[in-house]
Amino acid sequence: MNNSSPSRYFLFLFYLSMLSMLGFIATDMYLPAFKAIESSLQTTPEQVAMSLTTFLAGLACGQLLYGPLVNRIGHRNALFAGLILFGAASVFIGNSDSMLMMNIARFFQALGACSAAVIWQALVIEQYNAEEAQGIFGNIMPLVALSPAIAPLVGAYVQSHLGWRAIFITLALLGVMLIVLTMVLVPGRKHVTAVKSEPVARSGFLDIVKNRRFLGNVIVFGACSGAFFSYLTLWPIVMEQHGYDAAAIGLSFLPQTAMFVIGGFAGKILIKKAGADRALAVLLSLFGLCVAAIVLFTVILQLNSIFPLLIAFSVLAAANGAIYPIVVNNALQQFSRDAAKAAGVQNFLQTGLAFGASYIVAKFATSGALAIGCGILICAIVVFFGYKMQLKAQQQSQLDQAGSHSKA
Repeated sequence: MNNSSPSRYFLFLFYLSMLSMLGFIATDMYLPAFKAIESSLQTTPEQVAMSLTTFLAGLACGQLLYGPLVNRIGHRNALFAGLILFGAASVFIGNSDSMLMMNIARFFQALGACSAAVIWQALVIEQYNAEEAQGIFGNIMPLVALSPAIAPLVGAYVQSHLGWRAIFITLALLGVMLIVLTMVLVPGRKHVTAVKSEPVARSGFLDIVKNRRFLGNVIVFGACSGAFFSYLTLWPIVMEQHGYDAAAIGLSFLPQTAMFVIGGFAGKILIKKAGADRALAVLLSLFGLCVAAIVLFTVILQLNSIFPLLIAFSVLAAANGAIYPIVVNNALQQFSRDAAKAAGVQNFLQTGLAFGASYIVAKFATSGALAIGCGILICAIVVFFGYKMQLKAQQQSQLDQAGSHSKA
């Protein structure tokens, strides 16, 4: 795939981007239709909201499923299985006549979406060398931030013109498109040409978690995500406490989305100039400065204005946008021959840390900005721990390599 034509390469990037965003699109596209679903199925807002919780449960359960499945049947067939499940569940949701039917189908829709979330990362790691993979992650991961902003707008348009059921038919059609692209772009097992020549044995889940360089980078990834989820969870409440309406709350998320994308592409430039390791150290220092500013504004000074916080959150989003591609690539490179299983473990741990942070700060929602500041501070401490873990593991690996070279 590395030596394909430029047009095929960019088509492959588009395909990977759509795979990476599939879960987020399925999560966010139907949010504007909550009221319509409530009326149509004669249910309550709490029960409609449960369909989102059910989807998240499916995402969590499915992360660990596809690594072993890829080892058994290959990337192409595993994607076919997942995307067919996603499409069929989407059609089932579109024809549901009760919340029970809808919630069951949402769980299986999430299981199908996990195939895309796990396998796209594995395709990058297994088809490209470390430097090329870093560039691809740097191109794709910032675009993921656009899906929570764009998907609800598309969903609102479809719902207003065709009804809420058409949203899920649209998702099914998206699944069909990805199945076709999988047929074109992902080779079967008999046609795979390995890019990396060193033999690597299959790893168990315990082997993956015990790798300190992998685990350290995943902890950084998850705790940085947790800091951002701490903000996302309570920011609407903070703005309401300051007297802002729903329209203003919605607009307040645009700067973070834009800065996440900008940070991702700026990170690529920094990597080219300073290297991935040095870039990560600089970006985590910027992340730490943002956390210090947020703690100052929320815990120590407890400002009455939201704008200093909004600026600090936006810079933190830019730092995260640049950090994510580096730590994801660093983690998955440790298991380049078993990347699907490693990606599943990574996504499972990252999701757990992020939603754990969200759950904890939500318990103290009435404290508003103070809860955000404390939650982000705790996440920053975990980030520091993860960075030190992976740094020590990297240094030990370099010492071991130097020792083996000297003996040779």
